[in-house]
Amino acid sequence: MSDVYTPPKVWEYDPENGGQFAGVNRPTAGAREEHELPVGKHPFQLYSLGTPNGVKATIMFEELLEKGFSDAEYDAWLIKIFEGNQFWSGFVDINPNSKIPALVDRSGPTPFRVFESGAILVHLAEKFDYLLPKTNPARAETMSWLMWQMGSAPFMGGGFGHFYVYAPERYKYPIDRYAMETKRLFSVADMQLAKTEYLAGADYTIADIASYTWLGNLYHGAYNRCDIFLGLDEYENVARWVKTIDARPAAIRGRLVNAQNGLPERHSASDFDTLDKALFDPVRKRADV
Repeated sequence: MSDVYTPPKVWEYDPENGGQFAGVNRPTAGAREEHELPVGKHPFQLYSLGTPNGVKATIMFEELLEKGFSDAEYDAWLIKIFEGNQFWSGFVDINPNSKIPALVDRSGPTPFRVFESGAILVHLAEKFDYLLPKTNPARAETMSWLMWQMGSAPFMGGGFGHFYVYAPERYKYPIDRYAMETKRLFSVADMQLAKTEYLAGADYTIADIASYTWLGNLYHGAYNRCDIFLGLDEYENVARWVKTIDARPAAIRGRLVNAQNGLPERHSASDFDTLDKALFDPVRKRADV
């Protein structure tokens, strides 16, 4: 780096130093605008965006519906994070951390909130007794890999993705730091998947859903074809696993929900009938370089 930064004794917020997120990122929590959230007719109300964390929830719902759990019908409402929808008072009421996804479970007499993507996956898996083993060691293995993903996502997104794409200036040290960690995480998954079909063993679980949305996104060229920059094709076991999940009908539908080029909102299975059928092809490597 040409300019060496010397931290001041006390940090001060600079609203001009946030890169592409300067308009929404602040060092304070809470609502910024009074605005209630819409509510649909289904038992579950999801407020989200088609990011890796958001797609975890929509793939899980679609997996439940694919399995025949009709009580898992949901309304998915688009939250535009670059426009600050996550700081609406209605959204802050269901997630004080102002991050997507956030869920309201209205299936019983008393609606309640569930926020953070991992908590939503566990809640739905336990509620419908699906994709989370009941007993150990299978349950412990699944939970361990789920928490591995929850802990690793910030290194890929807020770390590598931020400094490689979103930061106002590119610097070698932070890009190298997070590129190294991202490749290490791919290596962890690749070594595991050399021994097992899915992360937690022979069966597909919520640990796979959580990890797929991040590892698959990068493998398919997110962050300006970072798959080339990071050499992700070398992780052959991850590639096999990603392509297997790519082709699952529920994963295909889940990737389209709350996506600008898919279904910004989803209120019934028939909504998918309005989409270009080409969108239902399993994900391929992106052509833009």
